[in-house]
Amino acid sequence: MLDNHLLALLVRHWPVVAVVSLTAVFLLRNKFWKGLNKYPGHPLAGYSNWWRLWDVRKRNHHWTTLALHRKHGDVVRLGPNVLSFADPKAIQQIYGLNKGVSKSDFYPVQGAVANGRRLLSLFSTTDEGFHAKHRRCVNNAFAMSSLVNYEPLVTSTLTYWLDRTEELYASTDQSCNFSQWLQFFAFDVIGEITWSKRLGFVEGNTDVDNIISFLRRFFDYVAPVGQMPVLDSLLWKNPIVLFAQRIGLDKRVHPVTLFAMKRSHERASQVEKIKRFGLSADEKANPQGIDLLSRFAQASHDHAFMDDTRILATCTSIIFAGSETTAISLAAIFYFLAHHPSVYTALLHELDTAARTGTIAPRPDKTVSWSEAQQLPYLDAVIQESLRLHPAPGLILERVVPPQGMHILDHFIPGGTIIGCNPWVVQRHASLFGPDPDAFRPERWLHVPPHALRSMKAAMLLFGAGSRTCIGKNISLLEIYKLVPSFLRRFEVQLDVPGAQWTTHNAWFVGQRGFTTRFRTRHSVDS
Repeated sequence: MLDNHLLALLVRHWPVVAVVSLTAVFLLRNKFWKGLNKYPGHPLAGYSNWWRLWDVRKRNHHWTTLALHRKHGDVVRLGPNVLSFADPKAIQQIYGLNKGVSKSDFYPVQGAVANGRRLLSLFSTTDEGFHAKHRRCVNNAFAMSSLVNYEPLVTSTLTYWLDRTEELYASTDQSCNFSQWLQFFAFDVIGEITWSKRLGFVEGNTDVDNIISFLRRFFDYVAPVGQMPVLDSLLWKNPIVLFAQRIGLDKRVHPVTLFAMKRSHERASQVEKIKRFGLSADEKANPQGIDLLSRFAQASHDHAFMDDTRILATCTSIIFAGSETTAISLAAIFYFLAHHPSVYTALLHELDTAARTGTIAPRPDKTVSWSEAQQLPYLDAVIQESLRLHPAPGLILERVVPPQGMHILDHFIPGGTIIGCNPWVVQRHASLFGPDPDAFRPERWLHVPPHALRSMKAAMLLFGAGSRTCIGKNISLLEIYKLVPSFLRRFEVQLDVPGAQWTTHNAWFVGQRGFTTRFRTRHSVDS
């Protein structure tokens, strides 16, 4: 009798029964997908990517991932098909050359759009063949050997930024939102290096065209949606909306694309000339350096592959990542210095000694050259330690295992699995960085054997690794190694509220909130 009643109830409510049954099958399939249920993690992580999206949306996923690894070990499950690795030895196995892995669908979510079509860039593409062709076109523009061409451009903006710091803050004793002020510098450097023109962020002490505000909203969107990339096709890059843009019904332009197009349009005639005839002898001999737009135009002259769309895509990708990551790194360095007076004092001593002995040349603006900064070991240690404890990326750098599967840390990982390392995790691994991996101790970079130092530097994932290492890495380092010593030679920095702690905001890149400072003019020594 009871069985008949239950059967009748199931028949009457069959749609609900069907939905519940299919959902249960879906969740159980996820949980036991290819045997990944043997890896520990958050109790909900194995059933659905909704848990990961929800946790990333809380803006502290780097701390979640670190806590999971410290509880469960070197391999942690973050989603039905996602594994995170903590041991630095996994970096070479995942990101090394010729491993057959590719970027996941997390990255195209970050791509811009032009005329209703996605702009494929070096950063956002998952097509390794496209990436290789594109990189060959522009590799020379970002090579370490090209830094000498960009240094005059960086110095121009740096000197102006230092003078404005004196004018707006040091001479007035006004408090400064230092994270934002550093990002204004980084954006104006992008303008100088890419278009030979500062963009007005430092001059006006303002967010030009509200592009920084847009980028923050954009990354707030990218980080969680990237955990379930299919959502991007329903939201930002909805095919119906893109089609409407292609046929002219929707005339909106992606703000970053528009920002790049407006700056490049001012140079349109010169770019066309370079594309046709190449850089002239006078342009190559420009003492102020050859900017990136000119180099991209030269690449178009040399390679048919580098068309106008790819020039635009490269400029937009520089805007996407070029200011955010550099500003985060610079803010981290000054934050740790402000919180560690003994380190701050030791670094000032090194700078003053270098100036007194002539290692740093006397200049009225107190700037330090790239080559001079490379001769300052304690400066290097402070920068390395700051970037170790606060790398810009705060999520795993996702890669997809090739169909045949692969071995990582003695584990066989099935094909199609998303794998990766989070810089916040591997750069705090005790096996490599000692029993105090959470401590700010620059000396750890100075008193180690050469082989250990090489291993430590190889574990620094803030710019990625392997063939997909951030192509702008060298330019970012040029900015960092010039600005930090130049600023410290001209100004003293202190927290607006002594001992104040900032808060981190993980929207793919881990930004900082509440870093307010005051500056005083410093009378540093010269030789």
